[in-house]
Amino acid sequence: MQIYTVGGAVRDGLLGLPVQDRDHVVVGATPERMAALGYKPVGKDFPVFLHPETHEEYALARTERKTGAGYRGFAFHADADVTLEQDLARRDLTINAIARAADGSLIDPFGGRADLQARVFRHVSDAFAEDPVRILRIARFAARFTEFTVAPETNALMCAMVQAGEVDALVDERVWQELSRGLMERQPSRMFQVLRDCGALARILPELDAVWAADSGAAHAAGMSTVVARMVDLAACSAYPLPIRFAVLGLGDEPGDASDGAADTALAEALCRRLRVPNECRDLALMSARERRCAGDAAALTAEALVGLLTRCDAFRKPQRFLDMLNVQECAQRIRRPAPQSARKPIDVLRGALAAAQTVRAGEVAALYSATPERIPEAIHAARVGAVAGFRDKGAVP
Repeated sequence: MQIYTVGGAVRDGLLGLPVQDRDHVVVGATPERMAALGYKPVGKDFPVFLHPETHEEYALARTERKTGAGYRGFAFHADADVTLEQDLARRDLTINAIARAADGSLIDPFGGRADLQARVFRHVSDAFAEDPVRILRIARFAARFTEFTVAPETNALMCAMVQAGEVDALVDERVWQELSRGLMERQPSRMFQVLRDCGALARILPELDAVWAADSGAAHAAGMSTVVARMVDLAACSAYPLPIRFAVLGLGDEPGDASDGAADTALAEALCRRLRVPNECRDLALMSARERRCAGDAAALTAEALVGLLTRCDAFRKPQRFLDMLNVQECAQRIRRPAPQSARKPIDVLRGALAAAQTVRAGEVAALYSATPERIPEAIHAARVGAVAGFRDKGAVP
């Protein structure tokens, strides 16, 4: 029985990066032997165990065989006769197919260390094509390891997988799991660009792909990335949480002509519907898309209109969500229409309006109308409008 550290722990260690999780592969053992040593079984499809003290994962060396379409159609074989090299051969990329023995020596049968030095994502074997999730993983890795590029032969294989319909077998939840992780990496735009380069984005998120494609020509002529790429990278650079980074994607297209803002939400609605995103992400994305024109015109809005916007966005009950929405709008405004240094920024107006309106103590106003409670909502609204008007006149929160 021999135990090796494998995968990301070895890769990140060689790159000089912090190691978050350690995975191990066990060669020459059986499930019965692992259980006898105190390891706790947790794997359903194949034998995976938790160490009795460290709780790190230890998987028996295994091989796999494709049995059906998509990423679920696999049969696994785990036995004491499976070798380390056979186990490493089933992995996705060469940089993830390096093992470290207990004495610190490296086992690298597929040239992973050379690809780490060259900063290249390269598939281990043609078995890569059997699992479409690997396309999403490479795209996510591209967002994290920003100096790496996809090997031409690997991109060609990914293109072939897309053409063969493998990507179409991915379920929405699995796509969201990978995309949401990629959005939280250093440069999320690289994830979408990798998906575009192999044609996968057009299958997974055709609406976003269309926006990206429409913007690519002008961006290329100007020597810069697309607008949506720069917006999502700005959100990442600002260390914003996932809901903000996702909502920025929904502002990738230009506002429509509908006066009620319905056309402005088309992209955000399509992304939310296809990916079945969590409610927190969905609500922020739809509100940001719906209010983007109003937010862009904030400096010209009356105090009445500003309070109306705050009320419509439920800002008094959920102020943090409103502030998150302003961060989404700011990412878009900084990229699309940078304001002159002397101009009063619309987002600053909205932040100030919220702060001014929050100075109104609703309970104290309500107490003044105890005899006529039906007038309370109108009175609170009027008091907030007055506070916002004072802020606008003075240019500061009272």
